[in-house]
Amino acid sequence: MKQPGTFKKIWLVIVAGLLIFTLSGCPKSVAKNQSQPKGYPIASDVQTTAQRTIVPGPTPSTPINLWEISKYDQYGYGNWTYGPGLHHDKRLDLMPKGYSGSAVTRKKKLSNFFTISDIHITDKESPNQLIYIQRLHPHLPVGSSIYSGIMLYTTHVLDAAIQTVNALHKQNPLDFGLSLGDACNTAQYNETRWYIDVIDGKVITPSSGAHLGAKTIEYQKPYQAAGLDKTIPWYQTLGNHDHFWMGSIPVDYSSRKDLRQSYISDEVFATGDVLSDPRKINSRDYYVGVLDGSTPYGDIIHAGPVGDFKSPPKVAADPDRRSLLRTEWMQEFFKTSSQPVGHGFNPTDAKEGFACYSFVPKSNIPLKVIVLDNTQKADDGSVDIHGHGFLDAKRWTWLKKELADGTAAGQLMIIAAHVPIGVEATAPNSQMGWWTNPQNAVTLPDLIAELQSHPNLIMWMAGHRHLNTVKAFASPDPSQPEKGFWHVETPSLRDFPQQFRTFEIYLNSDATISIVTTNVDPAVQEGTPAATSRKYAVAASQIVKTWDNSTNWNPTNDPTVKPMPTGSYNAELMIPLSPAMKAKLQNY
Repeated sequence: MKQPGTFKKIWLVIVAGLLIFTLSGCPKSVAKNQSQPKGYPIASDVQTTAQRTIVPGPTPSTPINLWEISKYDQYGYGNWTYGPGLHHDKRLDLMPKGYSGSAVTRKKKLSNFFTISDIHITDKESPNQLIYIQRLHPHLPVGSSIYSGIMLYTTHVLDAAIQTVNALHKQNPLDFGLSLGDACNTAQYNETRWYIDVIDGKVITPSSGAHLGAKTIEYQKPYQAAGLDKTIPWYQTLGNHDHFWMGSIPVDYSSRKDLRQSYISDEVFATGDVLSDPRKINSRDYYVGVLDGSTPYGDIIHAGPVGDFKSPPKVAADPDRRSLLRTEWMQEFFKTSSQPVGHGFNPTDAKEGFACYSFVPKSNIPLKVIVLDNTQKADDGSVDIHGHGFLDAKRWTWLKKELADGTAAGQLMIIAAHVPIGVEATAPNSQMGWWTNPQNAVTLPDLIAELQSHPNLIMWMAGHRHLNTVKAFASPDPSQPEKGFWHVETPSLRDFPQQFRTFEIYLNSDATISIVTTNVDPAVQEGTPAATSRKYAVAASQIVKTWDNSTNWNPTNDPTVKPMPTGSYNAELMIPLSPAMKAKLQNY
């Protein structure tokens, strides 16, 4: 006779066996953890700005503040429509006088690649972001880089951009990708890891500290990033935000001795109006605030004049917010599942913090990319915002050798750097111009003269200003037009117009070169976090007029820098070749 409960035990064993058998025959995606985070697919209709553009609507008549996100819908902020495609402006600025190029055809594609820049992956809950300082400058465009609703969705926009790159790659295979710096907002470990892990296609948990709202709030929920197509190698450039606090102040060379500790503290940072004067970092006038991840709009909390608080406001501390040294930041790029390991950085150089390197994308094409770190040094003695162009003696010597080697090898050359040249006034008249200081190993005129002495240099690419401008550096000698080169800026994936660029380089039938560069909007799908980010980016541009061509987008009044309709600019940039390069490329 069976003991009581024996039948029940036998039945449970049978059911368990059936369950195991059933699950073993299920797809892995079902049998795996049912709570596996899902991704955010992009729209299936992937187009570039050559086919259609995003046009912000008229600025609503009722003025509101940037932080009043809950009022955007009420007053019509963030509205936009699709407009017509933007043609490729055929630029002959560098060609000999009288050249028309009317009968020229594209003979051979030498390279096809993409650039992204100024993603500014942001830990919105970190205790030392400068969120409140934006309120002191509510209508200053640079203030929106300190705070806007876009901070909630920086990883999501990058994920959508990477998926758009993958879709374009299927249409027209890309040789490589290049990020032009400011991957993260303030040199934090978790920001850097989110950036690399999005491109690698990992599960992203875009929150920190207490992870408020991680189960209920859209922008806080973990999700599966798509990852860059593994057949596309990508390379990294160092930006000022990648190794300075808020891209502006060296962490260990600041007069504020508790700055490094403030990253991992549970106390919200208090400082002065560093946007008006970086030396006010020593003041303790305002608590800078954090964004409340448990609220749908990321409400600003723990912010305001210090005198308004009985005690310092607190947050959940997080060791993953720690500030990375330049060497540590570079070494993170060796912890990756995409190619190449290190993403251009040399292991030995990474240990020394030397962020310059070069590579040849295709062994059968004489094209060399020189990746140059032209950000300031932490110990350079500057007391203003560390956003200037700068080369110490080691980097200046290295650049001259790379250019000389490329010239000797008969290679076309492209320089990729974070800080642009010649489009801003030199310091101290500009926070982004070339730094005029004895510690800078080269003046801007001498740098340009060196570049123009290498006729195989065809382009300088940069980010930093969040703009889409193109500038012509014409040859100083009309009899040798090949000494000119193009200067092309890639905008920010954070701020409107939230775009990246593609570059197609062609050898033409008359032995000239054409660079066809096109802006691309991430193909966001309605209802996704990236789509919300676009709305907030448009709203920010309407409130502080960051995209309006009446703003200071061409401070040097350079006639070769053309207006950017709705922030975008596409072009075909033609370049003459030296006799030696014509002879070398004739077989291509």
